Amino acid sequence: MSTDTPRGEPSERPDEGGSVSDEQWEELIRQAGSGGADAPKEPSARARMVTARLRALDKEAAAKRGRRRGRKGGPAEPWQPDGWRVGPTSQQTHDRARKRRLAAALGLVVVVGILVVTMRPSLLTDHLPGGGTSVDTLPLPAETALPTAAPADGSVLERPTREQPFRGSPALRWADGEAGIEVPEAEAVGGMSRKEVGDALSATKQLLVEANLDPATLRGERPDEALELIDPLQEGERERLERSLAEPDERHDPLMMFSRFDPDEARLAGDVVKTRGQITFEAGPTGSVEVHADYTFVYPLVKAGGDEVSRTIVRRRLTTAMHDPERFVATRGKLSVVSSQQNFGNAACDTNDGFLHPSFPSDSPDPGPAGPDVDPYDRSEWQPDGSCGTVTRT
Repeated sequence: MSTDTPRGEPSERPDEGGSVSDEQWEELIRQAGSGGADAPKEPSARARMVTARLRALDKEAAAKRGRRRGRKGGPAEPWQPDGWRVGPTSQQTHDRARKRRLAAALGLVVVVGILVVTMRPSLLTDHLPGGGTSVDTLPLPAETALPTAAPADGSVLERPTREQPFRGSPALRWADGEAGIEVPEAEAVGGMSRKEVGDALSATKQLLVEANLDPATLRGERPDEALELIDPLQEGERERLERSLAEPDERHDPLMMFSRFDPDEARLAGDVVKTRGQITFEAGPTGSVEVHADYTFVYPLVKAGGDEVSRTIVRRRLTTAMHDPERFVATRGKLSVVSSQQNFGNAACDTNDGFLHPSFPSDSPDPGPAGPDVDPYDRSEWQPDGSCGTVTRT
């Protein structure tokens, strides 16, 4: 028995969740058959796959949250992919900042460690096998006053070599050559202007360089540059020096002013001579300035015809003066030699041929000079001129 609903009356369709009239239902069927815009469409296979994947991710996320909370299940929050424009979370930002701070701290520690080892290599080498005898090689600051004792660094057990000519010597930390001769700032004194005092300081430094560091002078050649700095009007000085170079003897010894070695006996090992000392100045008689220089020079030497290395140490005390030609018989800009003193370490003191004669390890042993033990590196005391003691180290 059919139960037709009157045409135009609404029809209840529970599966559609609402009341739709016969006319509306027929219109929907017609649009579906003709492919109308409002017709319901079946999802594509790709859409169904994406939907299934999202639901699976939601279930997986819910399961993880349940495990973290110690229980299963729990309301699931929909999974969402990371947005490509989404910035880092606050936790990520904190982690990155912490890593940067840690890297900066480690970098600072490394840099400080390198600087410490560079300045004090003994801190590292002393902890290495056989490193307990390492020497601090950090250069010494310039000398501003005479020391009160001999230097403690250096070791007589470490012999010099051609590669390391200052090995075992306190001079290892001294300045090289001319760099060790530093002049003080000039001031006007004794009726001399600041410029004139500066000229006297510069000329005295140059005299020390030409007389004690110039390679030609050290080879025993004529020190013309040094002689040119001395005032020819100073009575007897230039003549005395000229004679000592031409005919050296006990009374006319060029070693009173110049450091010279016989090239047939020894030559300089390398091109570095170690230097330490100081220069001061004061007013002389009105119209003059006096310059006082006290320097020690350490010469590394190779024995002629061999590879043996030894050292000779020369300490000089030199006082020069520069005079105003308006008040003195003097040449402007030239130096007068007021006094010159010297001490020699590891040099024969019983010869007067104008050369320094160093001793080498293979030389025939001799009783040596009679006299007290002398440390040629001790700048706190001055040995009397002409004394010939036994050096305790070279």
